[in-house]
Amino acid sequence: MRLPLFALASAFVLGALTTSASAASAAAPAPAPSPTAAPSAPATSAPKYTTADTEIGTLLDDPAAKAILDKIVPGMTTNDQIDMARSMTLKSIQTYAADELTDERLAQLDAEFAKLPK
Repeated sequence: MRLPLFALASAFVLGALTTSASAASAAAPAPAPSPTAAPSAPATSAPKYTTADTEIGTLLDDPAAKAILDKIVPGMTTNDQIDMARSMTLKSIQTYAADELTDERLAQLDAEFAKLPK
């Protein structure tokens, strides 16, 4: 099954994609950290890649991550239009490929990405 990435890429190129999160963050700046707060420990357990934060191009360029994509979302990495979405995340294109990028599949991808060495 082919992913409808052309529509996604067209909307992205034309600037039609906006997020409410970016609008909200522009309207309400984050509060400054309290000077008395204890410094937090560095997050050593953060995964190397996530579906929400990692660009598709980065995933395609890593053979291990690409193999995970091929296993969980067959045909995605060989789609003729995948290069148009390289600067986007899997989570951000979920709206345009909802049948292929279900919440369950994104969770499976995140679980597999978390197993990759950093």
